[in-house]
Amino acid sequence: AHAVAFMGWVAITLTQTWLGASGNMVLHRQLGRLAVVWVIALLILANVALGLLFESFGEDNIRPMIDMHKSIGITVLGLAIMRLLWRATHVPPALPDEYKPWEKIASKAAHVFLYVIIFAMPISGWLHDSAWKAAPEVKMYWFGLFEWPRIGWIMNMDPAVKESLHGLFGEVHESLALILYLLVFLHVAGALKHQFLDRDGTLARMVP
Repeated sequence: AHAVAFMGWVAITLTQTWLGASGNMVLHRQLGRLAVVWVIALLILANVALGLLFESFGEDNIRPMIDMHKSIGITVLGLAIMRLLWRATHVPPALPDEYKPWEKIASKAAHVFLYVIIFAMPISGWLHDSAWKAAPEVKMYWFGLFEWPRIGWIMNMDPAVKESLHGLFGEVHESLALILYLLVFLHVAGALKHQFLDRDGTLARMVP
């Protein structure tokens, strides 16, 4: 409950800051919307890099890097909730009229899948961490600032079941990462196509 309340507080605070109360509210909204998208994208890229480079940091530094990976994942989840709330209360900008019907369908489908993956990755990681056998002894902290709760009903499971779930959630987390790579590649390839082949200014719409 405290975790959800914290993420809600962050969402409200950042939204109020970005929207402001001036006559430039529309501009603030658009900049805020794009800023959240880019922050999420950059955090995901950073987390992917950490996940791939854990072993190269040396035995003494693996645990701090894993903790950083978890903290970034929690942050992505909070920002994704904020982004979803924004989408639920605002009409997104219309796609350019130059888009072909199949391109509009593909764009909307890609966004839906991206949302699903962006939520599923940190949640699966949270489940994976909660099923870790050492979770009761090794506390989890958000960027070292305060303790972040694990999922209690998973931690209280039978040790054998929990160990099995730990492996399962880990595999799901890694599989989602591979799917995310593919979706990001398709997303970037589509944006570059529209920018340099179709020359319809799509890339400019994605930059804050």
